[in-house]
Amino acid sequence: CVFIHSAGSGSDSTFDVAASRCLHNKSPSLSAAGASCRILRCNSDFVAVTLDLGSSGGPGGPGLSREAVNAGYCSALRSYAMCTKRMARACRGDLAYHSAVQGIEDLLIQHRCPRAGPTAQPRPLPQGTLSGDTCLYEQRGGVASDYLHCAVFGDPHIRTFNNDFQTCAVQGAWPIIDNEYLYIQATSLPSRGGAYGTVLSKITIIFKNMRQCTDQLLYQAELDNVPAAFADGSTSSGERRGLHSLTVQTQSPGLQAEIRAAHIGTLLVVRQSGHGLSLSVRAPRGIVEAFGPDQDLQLCVWGCPPSQRIQMPLPPSDSSINAHVHCAALLPALDIYYQACVFDLISSGDLNSSAAAVNALQDARNMIPEQDRVHLLLGVCLLGLSLQVCLRFSLTFVSQVCLSGLSLRFVS
Repeated sequence: CVFIHSAGSGSDSTFDVAASRCLHNKSPSLSAAGASCRILRCNSDFVAVTLDLGSSGGPGGPGLSREAVNAGYCSALRSYAMCTKRMARACRGDLAYHSAVQGIEDLLIQHRCPRAGPTAQPRPLPQGTLSGDTCLYEQRGGVASDYLHCAVFGDPHIRTFNNDFQTCAVQGAWPIIDNEYLYIQATSLPSRGGAYGTVLSKITIIFKNMRQCTDQLLYQAELDNVPAAFADGSTSSGERRGLHSLTVQTQSPGLQAEIRAAHIGTLLVVRQSGHGLSLSVRAPRGIVEAFGPDQDLQLCVWGCPPSQRIQMPLPPSDSSINAHVHCAALLPALDIYYQACVFDLISSGDLNSSAAAVNALQDARNMIPEQDRVHLLLGVCLLGLSLQVCLRFSLTFVSQVCLSGLSLRFVS
């Protein structure tokens, strides 16, 4: 895939890789050239630079002027052009390479970029703390590492690394995680027929270069296409002593992918649930907190900006009772996943939307070893009902729900 995206598309302060052009034109007859041609490295470097530039802006962030955005984009294009020139001999005859060269030329003209000027490179990765004889994080940091969990699913709803729960109205491209080892961006669009929210339509993940363990690698999922492979077609990277630093596998081809990054002790699950994508992450605290002051917009760390948050519950409607009954039959507790299920069902009117909360709960169970931390219970459980009653919620059944006060009457 060759990723060419324009700074002029979408908002001026975010870079949506949805504007990319992905070419699947690797011909078997060109395998000899492709073996030494590393044009995909140029592509992923370019994506990393422009995503990094976009993350410093965005709604709720400090923002950049149009001139600064265009100057940064031109610097990235010049770096991209220099990278392709270095690959010219090895990539001779490679169709993806020639498409990239032409795309760069077109964008330089489109954005009126001077041919000479500063270039941009991805932020260098500090190597000192992660060097060693092995690329297994647990052996570097010890098995007693403090692991954190984040999930983005549904409308979207966010369970942050700090166990805050929010529902966001964000649209466009937003950084989910932005640290020295990993960059994740999600793109959201208005939900189909929904009066309130948005759904995730694209997830872009960049595993940054880490000495001795893995080269920079790009993964991208879109609606109706959750590949069990990285953007270059590979399913693993960084082989050492029979083990790989990065691997991708799937239990449901096209709809789910599980990415294990052994070198940073991180597990990511990308899936499509209903008409939207979702992401669940389990990562060590040392990786999650490895970011600088310029990486100040991360939905998994701080949640969405206050101006983008949706207050729940939604106003009462004719569909409220049916939504509560449906979600109560699927979920075992009156917790954040139940609340998300009800919200998505009311706002979208689509029964399939409840799958996002169900799958997010299953991911949380798989990623959080302390089961008492899986359910973030709502106030009605914490104040009035015992944990046992809340966990029997789907068995007791809801007869009546008053949204304004969340008062419940149970029928045995």
